Amino acid sequence: MQEFFESTGGKIAVIAVIVILLLLIMRGGKNEKKMDTRALTVSALMIALATVLGMIKIFEMPQGGSVTLFSILPIAVCGYLLGTRRGVMAGFCVGLINLIFGPYVIHPVQLLIDYPLAFGAVGLAGITRNSSNGLTKGYLIGLLGRYICAVLSGVIFFGSYAPEGFNAWTWSLWYNLTYLAAEGIITVIVINIPAVKNMFIRFKAQMSN
Repeated sequence: MQEFFESTGGKIAVIAVIVILLLLIMRGGKNEKKMDTRALTVSALMIALATVLGMIKIFEMPQGGSVTLFSILPIAVCGYLLGTRRGVMAGFCVGLINLIFGPYVIHPVQLLIDYPLAFGAVGLAGITRNSSNGLTKGYLIGLLGRYICAVLSGVIFFGSYAPEGFNAWTWSLWYNLTYLAAEGIITVIVINIPAVKNMFIRFKAQMSN
């Protein structure tokens, strides 16, 4: 499978799936038949921003994973602004874009967990979009979803890399916590700066109009 996703045909197939997801994002809910170009525009911007920020690595772990420059936040913002369904699909797109640029595939299930599901889980941030401190709560929910996917992948597919004294579970739990918690703490501090927090609240109000 690694060779397929590194091939031109594999990349074209992934791009086709991304296009389909973007079209689904543009569609309204069950009772809405009109196309929402504003939702598509916001989603595309957040997807692009998440991809670019993901390439800016503050610290890279030796066995995969890194602390990036807020790369998880744009997906959470997409869920916060547009709702859970669109946030999850935007996350799927980010995961698939990462699959295009740096595929590491050893099993179909590992592909699903590490790419679309891991990033799509961040879109669950939309669950708390209408509550107080909705972005912070949603970001933490999305980050937890990403962490669970990383832990499961580590246990199922990379447990053999656990050092002496750790089993697959304890190693994966601690290893993935180190970089995701570091990025999470920094992000939560930033999005709770009053000026930043108010900016996202205004954006959400504008999207609701």
